[in-house]
Amino acid sequence: MVYSAKVIPIMIASPGDVSEERRIIREVIHEWNDLNANASGVVLSPVGWETHSSPELGARPQELINRRVLKDCDLLVGVFWTRIGTPTGKSKSGTVEEIQEHIGAGKPAMLYFSKKPVAPQMLDPEQFREVENFKVECRSLGLIEEYDTIEEFRSKFYRHLQICLSQNPYIKSLLSTENELPSVRASPMETPKNSYRLSEDAVTLLKAAADNKSGTIINARYIGGHTIQAGSQSFGGQYGRESAKWEAALKELVINGLIVDKGYKGEIYELTHQGWTLADEL
Repeated sequence: MVYSAKVIPIMIASPGDVSEERRIIREVIHEWNDLNANASGVVLSPVGWETHSSPELGARPQELINRRVLKDCDLLVGVFWTRIGTPTGKSKSGTVEEIQEHIGAGKPAMLYFSKKPVAPQMLDPEQFREVENFKVECRSLGLIEEYDTIEEFRSKFYRHLQICLSQNPYIKSLLSTENELPSVRASPMETPKNSYRLSEDAVTLLKAAADNKSGTIINARYIGGHTIQAGSQSFGGQYGRESAKWEAALKELVINGLIVDKGYKGEIYELTHQGWTLADEL
């Protein structure tokens, strides 16, 4: 089906030691598109110098990337681990220069710093020192995020992306009122007294969780099956269509900020204040 959409290019800025995180960023963005693009009329486009630049002479390499790639991006996602990168003649590294240029243009940047363990023989002390110094600089400019594992990074970025898209003033200004981002795709159910649009399965899961005073949802995986326990009710069972349906409902609640991952491994969730408030209205 053909439909019109606004495209929001997202710059992925990072040194070469976080290739796994770059892959995850693209996967999360594509998943967001799968769930939301048709209903919202908005498409997110992951962009990086390695995929969106071509050989060209006549200026500094990073300057060419800034002109040809970075300039048209509306959101930047930056990730660091042990390396800051190679100096550009203007900044500590290409990644740092991209971040500085982007925020200098008044556009939002989401920055993540990995705390994953690293083998001592793989660590360049000077590079790591520069990363730590840059982290301190960034803390003085706003909020940054840290993570311990790849799974935690995926979970945090998945949630933060939706928050940024729905709440950041710059991103909101790009979208006309008729194209405001709905939370999820397909068969939405407009809930009373609020602007959330949730599938019936997500509403069922939210109400079940709210029936227990702890507001806890347990996402349990075991050999041969997958069960989501919300309150006194269980959803899912063996792997397959039924399991996938409730997994999608769980993700809707995460995307909307109605539940939060308390274990950082996608195993235990609790209702947020917004989740409790919405459950009371249903």
